[in-house]
Amino acid sequence: MTTARVRGIYTTALTRLLNANGLEIVQASEPIRERFDDEFAAAPADVRLETTRDRQGVEVSGDPEAVADVVGELENLAIDAFRWADDAPRGAVFDAEVIDAGGGSGATVDLGDGRRGYLKYDDVDGYVDEGNRYRVQIVEPTPPWDDDEPRVRPTLAVESGLCTLSRDRTGVSAVGGGERASELVGMTDLLSTDVPDGWGLRWEHAAADVDLEAMNAALERAVDRVEALEDVLSDAPAEPGDPGRLAAPRRTDWCWFGRESRFALDGYRRQVETTMPGHHRTKAADRAASAAVDFAEAVCGSLGEDNSDEDEGETDTDEFPFAAVARQFGPTEGDRLEIGHGKPDGRRISLGYGDVTEWDADGSLTLERSMRGGGTYDALGVPKEEGDVAVTKFREGRWWYPTTYKDADGAAKGTYVNICTPVELFPDAVRYVDLYIDVIRVDGEVEIVDEDELEDAVDKGLVSEELGDKATNVAEAVKRALSK
Repeated sequence: MTTARVRGIYTTALTRLLNANGLEIVQASEPIRERFDDEFAAAPADVRLETTRDRQGVEVSGDPEAVADVVGELENLAIDAFRWADDAPRGAVFDAEVIDAGGGSGATVDLGDGRRGYLKYDDVDGYVDEGNRYRVQIVEPTPPWDDDEPRVRPTLAVESGLCTLSRDRTGVSAVGGGERASELVGMTDLLSTDVPDGWGLRWEHAAADVDLEAMNAALERAVDRVEALEDVLSDAPAEPGDPGRLAAPRRTDWCWFGRESRFALDGYRRQVETTMPGHHRTKAADRAASAAVDFAEAVCGSLGEDNSDEDEGETDTDEFPFAAVARQFGPTEGDRLEIGHGKPDGRRISLGYGDVTEWDADGSLTLERSMRGGGTYDALGVPKEEGDVAVTKFREGRWWYPTTYKDADGAAKGTYVNICTPVELFPDAVRYVDLYIDVIRVDGEVEIVDEDELEDAVDKGLVSEELGDKATNVAEAVKRALSK
């Protein structure tokens, strides 16, 4: 059975979802053990799921087959769930060359084939200069929608969740110190598995409550991975060579959750714990919102709210308290928002920032942007001129949004309707994934454009057939509405 370790704002929902589909959750946190009233094993994990820093989705890293099992469940969560494989996964080893060692706390390195990495100066002995080469390992991968580069370190390490074997360490140690840490170090001598020569062992926090059998299983698994990694690298030159990947024994996939996916996760969480409508939608919006959500749910739970009859995966989008959330955390009138234009290949493109000039409690807002002159507006074929203003109307949960371009006198030059996954209005940005197909209106003429790009994305597997059909239906409905 595949074992998984889960952390972050989606933990309760994902634990319920994965458990229901035959995966075993291990190394569970104390709140999870209490919510499920279960004895989760403190065993090594085949795969780890961690919420991304921007809370938009999860990283899934681990054994390649186990990762495939997990992402197979997550990508079927809802119509707007996406997933992408990372060609620089956690634990992968590269030969790298420094290409930018300017200011700041680290250098940019070339990993080969157009990939880049970030090397912190504190992780390197000696001065770092352009042209220096290092053998590095991916210690913090980054999702495709993030502008940051994956963090690399000039070392080799293998993690199992319970313990870490590293070339940078010697002997045996344990995180945290204290009596239990000393016990873990002492108990290591009783294990039947030996620490490999040239590697140091560190027991992690999750090992605090494990017995000898679990400790030995974790160390044995880590040693097997060390031997496999050393075998792959045995043919590599002793010194770092041209930039390129040498080994990728683990796999990392990224799952991005759209609005419908977050509400589906609410349904799974609701089977276990009191869950307000829009729980994950609210928590994904702002870190400060997490405490408010937890408080509200704790109060509701203490009043005896019963969720036992909720259907699996049920979504409750109609009651999402947009007005209350937006008034507390944003966005509201007067705020400045970025348009985060996601692409089905995982990239995130900024379409710029605008001012919220109108706001309504029903989840609608108007964003105005000043445009620069030069060129023409995409698909509209009308010139961009100084003084032009783009007026964009968004509504939470809608599968499209219109932008009307106006000249300095306020006359409309044309309207461009973007077809996308359900819009989410976060405090600092509008988020969605563009579905290629769009609708335009110029001089009273309405036309659907870029249908071929959507068809190509479906053929390449970037967009599911179900989502492609949905996008086409939405575009046709928008065209009919604009043609009246």
